[in-house]
Amino acid sequence: MKSAADLQKENEELRAQLLDAHSQIDSLNDRLQSLLQKHFAPSSEKASPDQMGLFSEAESEEEAPTDEPRKDTEVKGHTRTSKPRVSIPANVPREEIVYDISDEEKVCPHDGSPLECIGSEDQEKLDIVPAQIKVFVHRRLKYACTCCNQHIVTAAKPAQPIEKSIASPGLLAFVATQKYADALPLYRQSEMFKRIGIEISRQNLANWMVKCGELVQPLINLLLEELVSRPIVHMDETTLQVLNEEGKLAQSKSYMWLMASFAANPISVFTYDASRTQAVPTNLLQESVEALMVDGYDGYNQACATHDIQRLGCWAHARRKFVEAQKLQPKGKTGKADQAIAFIQKLYKIEQRSKALTPEERYDLRQKQAPPILDKLKKWLEKSLQNTPPKMALGKALVYLQNQWPRLTRYLEDGRYPIDNNAAERAIRPFTIGRKNWLFSNSTAGAKSSANLYSLVQTAKANDINPYRYLHTVFTQLPQAQTAEDVEALLPWNISRTELV
Repeated sequence: MKSAADLQKENEELRAQLLDAHSQIDSLNDRLQSLLQKHFAPSSEKASPDQMGLFSEAESEEEAPTDEPRKDTEVKGHTRTSKPRVSIPANVPREEIVYDISDEEKVCPHDGSPLECIGSEDQEKLDIVPAQIKVFVHRRLKYACTCCNQHIVTAAKPAQPIEKSIASPGLLAFVATQKYADALPLYRQSEMFKRIGIEISRQNLANWMVKCGELVQPLINLLLEELVSRPIVHMDETTLQVLNEEGKLAQSKSYMWLMASFAANPISVFTYDASRTQAVPTNLLQESVEALMVDGYDGYNQACATHDIQRLGCWAHARRKFVEAQKLQPKGKTGKADQAIAFIQKLYKIEQRSKALTPEERYDLRQKQAPPILDKLKKWLEKSLQNTPPKMALGKALVYLQNQWPRLTRYLEDGRYPIDNNAAERAIRPFTIGRKNWLFSNSTAGAKSSANLYSLVQTAKANDINPYRYLHTVFTQLPQAQTAEDVEALLPWNISRTELV
């Protein structure tokens, strides 16, 4: 017969096993609910309207403006004003279609007097002219001496982006804009060209893009040099599949790295690399960078240590983990995830109020208003960790918040520091959208060229420049550049709008 002590020990062991089993059940339930959410529930994060641009995802979209006149609709308690009709910019070319009455109708039926035109009723209809193709014939005139027939002179021709190719700078800019700004794969562009009367294979289009990516490398070098000279840099990375990569299986992952600065003259530079190791950001960054805003990935630790860079944590990532836990709560019930989100939302309201302030003023506002919120959040975090299983979604969110706390609160130290990495996630999103359409790169050369062209397109957009016009200008002028100053003149902020092709 077992003694009381043995029974007590056995009871404690069974209780421990039961608690562990309950913890595993809760964790598995969380995983099940998370999978169900991913497959069947809306993917956007809901938030109150006053929570500014908090997430990397597009949280909501404004209703598209209608083409109807404004109407005031009476609604109980207030008057609702509908959105105005779509306006057509004044610089869009106009072509008049005039409707006139017959000569017989131009006589007054009452007294027979001729009618005079007193005006018109005008309505504008927006139309589009489908893409058209044409050929520029580059004719180099040749001259010869009629006496000796030995002295022959041929007129020079400006250097072209791809010599001996049928592609003009405009066509190359069009294809690049379609792929890297509008996420239209090359095989679809090939089909589009066929519909308008010219057959260009996908392989030809791909070869052109590789050549263009190589052509703009001097410009990319200048962008990267300027970027790493700035005090605050954002980074992010995402996967890419390259089929023909030496030493790697076709189905293995490679990576596209983004470095960005969102100060005056914003820059986004994409860099392709086969790995996600710490060596990549370490090689890209320099000592001139003071602070690096990234997510919680440990691959940035070495770069920050090597170059003595302050690492900033992303509050949007911390919040997102609580949103995931919130989705697993029973419907209609609030819990700890809601409490965490409410704390974080208060921090973002401070950022909203500081948007128009100088860095010094923003620093003062943060120092006055953020610490009390963070103190309460820290106490709540420590208490919540004690009674939340770490394997549950909520537990993982709490552990992430605890581990990232020093980095998350570092934004208080300088009014220039951002609170999150959303700007970088918005900059890298066009690549992730395009990747869904074209799925992979055939070669490392193609991946590197894509990185360069994405860099130019996203940097042009960030500087409010039409990417097609910018690429057209670059592809026209860069082949003729003779000096570093000629290349530097093609940086987006150095080109005036009147200089764009």
